Amino acid sequence: MPSEQWTHPEPGEGPAAIAAQPSPEQVIAGLRATSEGGAELTQLLTPEGQRIPSEQFDSYVADVDDEVLRNLYRDMVLVRRADREANAMQRQGQLGIWVPLLGQEAAQIGSGRALGPRDMAFPSYREHGVAYARGVDLRDLLGIFRCTDHSGWDYQAHRFHPYTIVIGNQVLNAAGYAMGQKFEGKVGDDDGEATICYFGDGATSQGDVHEGFVWGAVYDAPLVFFCQNNQWAISEPTERQSRLPLYQRARGYGFPGIRVDGNDVLACLAVTRWALEQCRHGNGPVLIEAFTYRMDAHTTTDDPTRYRLSDELEEWKLKDPIERVRAYLARGGGADHDFFDGVQAEADEFAAQLREHTFNMPEPPPDRIFANVYAEPSPVLDAQREEYLSYLDGFATAGEH
Repeated sequence: MPSEQWTHPEPGEGPAAIAAQPSPEQVIAGLRATSEGGAELTQLLTPEGQRIPSEQFDSYVADVDDEVLRNLYRDMVLVRRADREANAMQRQGQLGIWVPLLGQEAAQIGSGRALGPRDMAFPSYREHGVAYARGVDLRDLLGIFRCTDHSGWDYQAHRFHPYTIVIGNQVLNAAGYAMGQKFEGKVGDDDGEATICYFGDGATSQGDVHEGFVWGAVYDAPLVFFCQNNQWAISEPTERQSRLPLYQRARGYGFPGIRVDGNDVLACLAVTRWALEQCRHGNGPVLIEAFTYRMDAHTTTDDPTRYRLSDELEEWKLKDPIERVRAYLARGGGADHDFFDGVQAEADEFAAQLREHTFNMPEPPPDRIFANVYAEPSPVLDAQREEYLSYLDGFATAGEH
C-alpha cells in the first residue's frame, strides 16, 4: 500500500490503512502532512503574490477586484498594527496579558469578511481580527486584557460572542447555537443562517471539540468549525497530537473537511464562503483547517525560543499573509506607494487611539462584578452585592476610629 494512502485515503482510491497497523512509511507521511501544507492545501495566492486559478473556488471570489483586495490588505495591516501595540502595552504594564495573532491575519480577516449579517461567530481568545471584521471596536476588546471587562460589546448586534478562555468550550456553545438555528428553520436556502466557531490546533485534543463535532454532525447543524492550525499548541507541535492532517478528522464524524492556506486571505475568504453556503442550505457542518503559523508567543507569558527553532520562524516569514497581497497589488498596478504609505499612516493613528484609550481607561466600580450576571433581578445576588460593598466600606471608615 503506498504511503500516501495513509495520508489522505480518498473515497474510491482503495481501502485506508488500518489505524492500528500503519507501516512506518505511512506514519511518516501522515506526520509530515501535519506540519507541511501538502498537496491538499487550497491556495489562490502564492507567497510571491501570484494568483492561482481554482475551478472549485474562483466563483466564490468573483467579486474580489483590486478595490476589495486593497480593503482586505488594509484590514490586515490595521489588525496587525493593533496587535503589536497591544503587545507593547502589556510589556509596559498597561495590560495584564496579551494573546498575539501575528501571522494569522489572513485566516481571521478572510473568514471574518466571509460572514453574512445574520451569521454568528464564536471566538476563542485570539480572534482579534474576526472581532474587527464583525465591527467590534477593538477598544472595547482591550478591557478583557486589562481585567476590567469580560466583553465590552453587544454580541447580538455584532453577531460575535464574548471571548472564551477555557480551551475548546466555545465549540459546544457554538454547536448548541447552530442546532437552535436548525430547529427554528433558519436554514435551507440562500437566506439561511450559519454559525462559525474558531479554535486552535491544540483544542482539537480537548473532549469539548469532539463532542461539538458529534452534536453538529448528528443534527446537521449549520456550523463551520474553523481550526486555525498555527503549528503550536503552546509548546507542543501538531504532529505530537495527530498522525493525520487535522481536516481529515471530519470524515470520521461524517461531514466534509478541507485544508486551506491560512496565510492566503483570498483562499480563506473563498473557502469560508463555500463552507457557509453549505451550512446555510442545510447540508450540515464543515471543518476548515486554516494552515498557518503563530509568528509570536502563545501569550505574553510564553517564551517560544525555548521550544522552537529560529529557522522555522524565518521560513514562515517568507509566507507572510500581508506581503503576498502587497506583492500582488503592486505587481498588477492595483495599488501604488501612496496607497501603502497611507494605510501604514492610518494604522499608526489607529494604534495611537488604542493606546490613548488604554492609558485612560477608568477603573470600574466594585459593584460592577455583580452587573449583568442574570437577565432578571436576583435577591440572592442583591444581598451578596450589599454585603460586599458594606465590607469595602469598613476599610474606608476604619481610620476614623
